[in-house]
Amino acid sequence: MKTVLITGAGGGIGSKIAEKFAEQKYFPVLHYHHSQAETQQLAEKLHGIAVSADLSDISEIECMMQQILKETGGIDVVVNNAGISVSGLLTDISPEIRKKLFSVNVLGAIECTRLALPSMIHKKAGCILNISSMWGQVGASCEVDYSASKAALIGFTKALAQEVGLSGIRVNCIAPGVIRTKMLDCYDEQTLSDLAGETPLNRLGTPEDIANAAVFLCSEKADFITGQILGVNGGFVI
Repeated sequence: MKTVLITGAGGGIGSKIAEKFAEQKYFPVLHYHHSQAETQQLAEKLHGIAVSADLSDISEIECMMQQILKETGGIDVVVNNAGISVSGLLTDISPEIRKKLFSVNVLGAIECTRLALPSMIHKKAGCILNISSMWGQVGASCEVDYSASKAALIGFTKALAQEVGLSGIRVNCIAPGVIRTKMLDCYDEQTLSDLAGETPLNRLGTPEDIANAAVFLCSEKADFITGQILGVNGGFVI
C-alpha cells in the first residue's frame, strides 16, 4: 500500500484530498496544526494516522517526518496543501506576519519535501504535489505577500521537477481558483454570486474539484506529466 502525506488535512480542500486518496487505497498521513479534533477524526475514518507540526518551525517538521518515516517506512506522495493567507496593503503588513506567511506557505512545503525525498530517490519513484493559487500565477492587489508565496511554490515546482526527474520522481502543482471553503465565509452571498459570475463556468469551485485533479496528477495516468501548473479555476484565469 502506498503512503500519502497531506499537509493541512483538516481544511476543506485537504480533507477532500485525503478522502480521494483513501478511495484509491493509499494509506493517508494527515498533518494538522490547529484542527486537531477534525483531523484525528478524519484519520480514524480513513484508517490512517494524524500527525502534528507547526510548519513554520523546522524542528517540528523534522520531528513529524521522523515519526512518519518510522511508522510507514517511506512516503510515496507528498501533497503540500497547508497554507495561510493575509489580506491588506503591502505597507500595512507587519514583518512578523510576512515572515510567518512565507515560513508556512513556502519553507514548510520545501522542508517537508526535502525530508521525504531520500526514500523516494531510493525507490526511484514518487510524486510531489504543491497546492498554489491562481494569484501565484497572476497576482492580486491587497494580497501581495500571499501571491508572492504562492508564486514561489510554482517556481519550486518547476525547478525541483528538473532536479529529481532522473530519479523517477514527478513534481506538479495545482493553482486553484475561487473554491467554496471556510476561507470564503467572510464574504456575503452577493459577493460570492459576483465571483461565480466572473468565472466563465459560472460557478465557484469545490474542494472535490481540487481533489480530483490531485489524485489524477499523482496517478499512473499522469505518468508523463511533471513540472506543470494545472489551473483548476473554472476559467477565472486563462
